Amino acid sequence: MTDRYTITAMVENRPGVLNRVVSIFRRPGLNLDSLTVGRTERPDVGRMTVVLEGTKRDAAHVERELRKLIHVIKVEDVNGTPHVCRDLALIKVKATQDTRSQILQMCGHYPARVVDVAMKSVLIEIAGEEHEIDGLTKLLQPFGIIEMVRAGVVAMGRAEHILDTHREQSSWAERRLRFSKAS
Repeated sequence: MTDRYTITAMVENRPGVLNRVVSIFRRPGLNLDSLTVGRTERPDVGRMTVVLEGTKRDAAHVERELRKLIHVIKVEDVNGTPHVCRDLALIKVKATQDTRSQILQMCGHYPARVVDVAMKSVLIEIAGEEHEIDGLTKLLQPFGIIEMVRAGVVAMGRAEHILDTHREQSSWAERRLRFSKAS
């Protein structure tokens, strides 16, 4: 049975790390739905959020392979923990004087806002759960979507659940030393 799995990883913020992570998805049958990478509160650490469609076995395989990479500090499947997932989209919609107010009204029912208005279009930013973006997109389609881009899902644990790298410093250093001796 195919499901969606969200996996987060703390990685060293350095060139080549993304390429190594993406190479994991060359395996046939894995469908990478979303991959986001961003800076964290620490300049030397980045955070990746991977959303994949597949089986539980596929998700476990990805977690295992991520843990093998030297530049990956910590990996977590957030599906089993309380977490928040958000996606960001920019949607440019055809708009006339007659339809502009309807489009603005629709945005009011979603976590969306207008970021640019032109004579023939409106640019909307929406940040929320995937189903909210899908819902607004569906409502805007009759007006004519000119172009659209989604940034990808980001995920973080709720409350005190932290994907902490500070506590992992000693094991991270030991791991780097072990990998360097093996080379």
